Parts: sequence; structure tokens; C-alpha cells
Amino acid sequence: MARPARRSGRQAQVTGLLLALLLACASVGDPPGGPPDIAPPKIVEVKPDSGAVVPNLKGDAVIQFDETIEEMASGGGRGGAGGTLAQQVLLSPVAGDVKVSWHRSRVTVKPKEGWKRRVYRLEILPGFVDLRRNRLDSTKTILFSTGPAIGNARLGGIALKWVEQTILLRALIEAVPLPDSVGYLTMADSGGQFNIQNLQPGRYIVYATADENGDRGRSFREAYDSTEVTLDSSANVALYTFPHDTVPPRPRVATFVDSISVRVEFSQALDPAASFDTARVHVLELPDSTPVALAQIFTQRQFDSLTTVARQKADSQRAAGTDSAGAARDTTRLAPPPVRRPAARGAPGAAQPATKVDTALVRQLLARRPIPSDKIVIRLAQPMKPETRYVVRIEGATNLIGKKGEGYVSFTVPKPTPRDTTNDARRTSPP
Repeated sequence: MARPARRSGRQAQVTGLLLALLLACASVGDPPGGPPDIAPPKIVEVKPDSGAVVPNLKGDAVIQFDETIEEMASGGGRGGAGGTLAQQVLLSPVAGDVKVSWHRSRVTVKPKEGWKRRVYRLEILPGFVDLRRNRLDSTKTILFSTGPAIGNARLGGIALKWVEQTILLRALIEAVPLPDSVGYLTMADSGGQFNIQNLQPGRYIVYATADENGDRGRSFREAYDSTEVTLDSSANVALYTFPHDTVPPRPRVATFVDSISVRVEFSQALDPAASFDTARVHVLELPDSTPVALAQIFTQRQFDSLTTVARQKADSQRAAGTDSAGAARDTTRLAPPPVRRPAARGAPGAAQPATKVDTALVRQLLARRPIPSDKIVIRLAQPMKPETRYVVRIEGATNLIGKKGEGYVSFTVPKPTPRDTTNDARRTSPP
């Protein structure tokens, strides 16, 4: 008779555990019949307070929320990177990793090197969520000191993509006071703009980085730019980010454009100040490697501009109602219907970033520097032969940091396609 008693006891334990689990799960959700909780978590306190001077700080900086937040993936990394939770804060200036820990409704932050005698900037980024996935979208910045006085100077500016000719969204910005090696961090907004307050006057090196791997640092594969500025009370800078590729550029592919033009594409963008001349570009006709005379070399944008001008001139002649012989033409079918193209990013009609961008200012800033290109177009002095193979030899191709490269690429001139004379017959036939 003891066995049924044991069985009954085990069943009671299992039932109790299941009931406890059900009650625990039920406590996370909203009460039945009540309104859903859609409010994001709020920051109710940060220690040390903004503006505080704490000479002997030993413990952690604490961010206190009004409710339990999602743990996500805490971890360490330079400036607070390394995990989803850790990427929600920027503590600077810090050399090395930052420890970010989760304590239900609290997040603690501390540099692994310990607190130094500095003015610290703790930026709490948007992205914290509660257990119901309500997201905190605001940014909060706390400045506190472990000894030095907090400054009152301001550094602002904009991060741009030099090669792509646009703004760099969410760029990592670092202002390093000289002669130090670590600086103050912030993130540019969705308009590429940034603003760092309460700096000490002095000389700074300012970096903007496309932090694609999220490590809060600069790698040789990521586009970045830097400039030096002497900060008095306020200063603004423009940073033109680009890849700092230490590998020399090489011609990658050659493409037939027309009977006297060939396009050469390189492995990376070239320095627009180091233009090509015909002494560094050679075209050879195979199989005998016969040199072909060159007329001119253009960047891709120069060639496109010339092509556009020629096309507009031809269109205006057609619009005038005369052909090359001066005869009147029927222009009712010349103008094609307007093509509705999808709006480009940043163009009218496209989804605009949350931050208002002064597009006129962006265009003005980008116009200060010549535009890099990874393509050139070679114009020959005479037409190429159909169904013939050619080789292009390039010397002294210079990338954006001054590395020079050379190489060969080949291409084949295609067989000419038969000309469609249907429209010609229609024009010459009587109405």
C-alpha cells in the first residue's frame, strides 16, 4: 500500500510545479481585461548624476529604469560594444573594453581599465525595450567628472560618403583631445549630423567611421575620415569618409562602349587629383600587340556628361522638326511618354530620414572636393576593328591614399549588328 502513496505524492509535486510555472508565465502578461501596456521603459535615475564630480569613483555607473527591461545579449567591447545590450551605451573616453551588466530594471556600466581622472561622457542610445517589446527611442547624455572641470565648448558637424556622394547615417564620431589617444564618442544621427557638448577647449582630432562591424573602432576595411580642429567655444567640421585601402588599385575589367571608346573599371576608387594621361594608358591590338593611338581619357562622370550634352543636342534638333537633311519630320511620335522612375534614396518622394537634412548644404559641402571614380573611358583616335581582341595596359593608377598600381585587361570588339531600316523606309515612303 506504500507504492500508491508515493505515486500520489509525486503527482502532487508535478501538479504543483506546473501550477507555479503557469502562474509565473501569467504574471508577465497584462491583467485580463485591462488595457495593453504600450509605454516604453523610462529612465528614472542615472548615477553619477549629470554634472557631478566624483573624485574617488570606485563602483559602477548605474542606469535605473522604471520597469524590468529585456536582457538581450550583454557583453563587453571597445566603448561598450560586443553585445546588443552593450551597444545601447557609449562610455568615453575609455581605452579598452567596457563592462555592461543587466540587473532586471538596472544596467550597470564600468570601464575594465577602471575609472581614470577624466571627464566622462555616458550616452544612452535608443533601443532599450521592456518585456513587452516596448522600445525606448530617445537619447540621454550624462556628463560627470572624476576630477577635472567639465568644459563648455561644443563640437558639431556632418559625416559624408565621399565616393558615394551622400551622407553617412549613424557614423561613429570620435573627438580625441591631443595629445591623448582616446576620445569622446557619439553617433551621428540619421542625417549624418552630430553634436558633442561640454568639451574642454583645445586641439582635437575628429574621426568619422562607418562602423559596420559595431566594434566602436576604426578598421582598415571600414570607410573613415579625420580632421584636426582647434576648439575654442564652438566649431563645425565636415568629414568625407572613404576606404583607406592599402592594396594598390588594379584594372579589373574592360568593356567595349562604341567603335572608338572602351571603359576600364578598377578594383577601387581612384584619386581624382591624379588624372590619367595618354602616356600611362596603352591599347594594343592582338595578336600582334600593335599600338593603337589614343585621343583622350575621361573619368566616367566626364564621359557621361559629354554623352548627356550630345543627347540633349540631338533631342533639341529632333524637337525642331528637322532631320539631318533639313526636311520636315512628323514629331507626333518622337517624344516618348514620360518614364516614372522609383524615387532614389533622399530624393523627393522617397522615405526621408527622421532628422531634417539640409540638402543644399550637403551638395555645397560635397562640391568642395572632386568626385572619386573607379572607372575611366578611353577615347581612341580611330575606330576599332570588329571581332578583334584588344589589351589595355594601365600604369600609375593611384588610389585615395596614394597607393599606385598597374595591370592588364583585355576585351573583344563585338560583331556589328545589322541596322534596322524599318523606320528609314517609313520616312521615305509617301504619306
